[in-house]
Amino acid sequence: MLEEERKYLVDDGFTMPDLGAAGRVRAREPVTLRATYYDTPERLLARHGVSLRYRKGDASAKVWTVKLPSSRAGIRHEHSRPSQGSGVIPPQLLDLVTAYRRRRPLDPAAVLRTVRTVYEVTDADGQLLAEVADDTVSVLDGREVVLRFREIEVERAAGDRRLLDEIEELLLGAGARAGAFVAKHVRAMEAAAPLDGPVLVAPAQRRTAYAGDIVTEAIRRDVARIFKHDPFARLRQTMPNGDTPVHQMRVGTRRLRSDLQTFQALLDPHWTAKLRGELAWLAGALGGARDVEVLRERLHRTAAADPLVPADPRAVARIDAALAARQDAALRELDEALRSRRYVKLLNALVGAVEAPRLAPPAWERAEDVLPDIVRKPWRRLVEGGGGVVGAGELTPDLPDDDWHEVRKRAKRARYAADAVAAVVGPEAQLLAKAVARAQGVLGEHQDAAIAADAWLAAAAAEPGDHALAVTAGRLFERERAAVTRARADFPAVWETVLEDRNIAWLK
Repeated sequence: MLEEERKYLVDDGFTMPDLGAAGRVRAREPVTLRATYYDTPERLLARHGVSLRYRKGDASAKVWTVKLPSSRAGIRHEHSRPSQGSGVIPPQLLDLVTAYRRRRPLDPAAVLRTVRTVYEVTDADGQLLAEVADDTVSVLDGREVVLRFREIEVERAAGDRRLLDEIEELLLGAGARAGAFVAKHVRAMEAAAPLDGPVLVAPAQRRTAYAGDIVTEAIRRDVARIFKHDPFARLRQTMPNGDTPVHQMRVGTRRLRSDLQTFQALLDPHWTAKLRGELAWLAGALGGARDVEVLRERLHRTAAADPLVPADPRAVARIDAALAARQDAALRELDEALRSRRYVKLLNALVGAVEAPRLAPPAWERAEDVLPDIVRKPWRRLVEGGGGVVGAGELTPDLPDDDWHEVRKRAKRARYAADAVAAVVGPEAQLLAKAVARAQGVLGEHQDAAIAADAWLAAAAAEPGDHALAVTAGRLFERERAAVTRARADFPAVWETVLEDRNIAWLK
């Protein structure tokens, strides 16, 4: 589940303010909680904003919990399982931290005893709006207390963010301190030894001197995308914006392969060839599940596209059921891949690519001297074609679907390359990346419609005696081919905007 909270540091003498201005308040009896946080010897979970905790002492009895970071500040994904025995980590939670621990052992890394007083903020009907927890935390080494501190945690329930703002104002007025916040267990670990070393989710850096810095940052972003979405792909969750983690992992994998190829001149070719080969294997495992995701989404959208000529809902349901079976099989295959030793070996290689990329001598040249020439290559391949592929401006309505698809793939590479060098080139590169992204969107719609059209005909062919299914599949096919025609008609105007001088002057 999603957990939205804000935390504040307070001194021992802090007095909880009257929270009545935010709603009705009821204080619970204080409880003492004992939590043991598990991590690898290198503290890999803590370094990536992940925690694995075993806690006892509250109403939820003995519970294991994994907390995963979110891209939004103050939001975390929390997953809990009841204890299955002393020291036995539930396998579902172990699975969720695979990308971070990578088969390394997990041992107790911090033990915390917390005296907690919770204040419930409710509305007039008794509905819980937020909880304000006042925690006095003791970090234990055996029976000895090695560190003690106090903090306030405000967790949102049914209330909105304005309520959290009101509570925050009251707390700050009473002397609480907000700002950069270190999690309890991380403070406990740092009391023993500082947490150092590279972190995949570290913020991007701007304007660096060497070309190698740029390629390293591009690799870091791509790898971080894969790692971030790995746990959620295992959970098979849809993201709040409707996207899926399988899609985002696939994007990260494809983008990393593309960046390794684009910046080949800055990297050891033998190293990149091996890494790209393993990424191709992962992309294949993700692709089977993602392709069916796209087809199922498109099926319902295409079926509802013309309300005056509705598609037979029973026939659509039969097609969807067949796709659902394919998706389930593809997800099972993906699960096997993500739980394999090969995948863990790839994860370790990806961490190595971030921490110690194998750079070639040109990587130590000035970024502004090297990178524009590197980006020109995928850009020219997109514009001019070559290798049996036409240039983007040469696409015509009579060309086969495959020709349009090949241009789409080159558009992706050119877009990724421009995006990667924007920190050095400046806004011009970002303008080009956005313009190519719009063209890529039209080409993507073309490709999805072309694939879906063939899929609907295949669905009818699989049930040759089903007349209703054949009629429905035929209508769906016609609508998809109409979408292909529209994309082909729209593309030239979109491509013209890509070629505007403000986008490409820096490449001339």
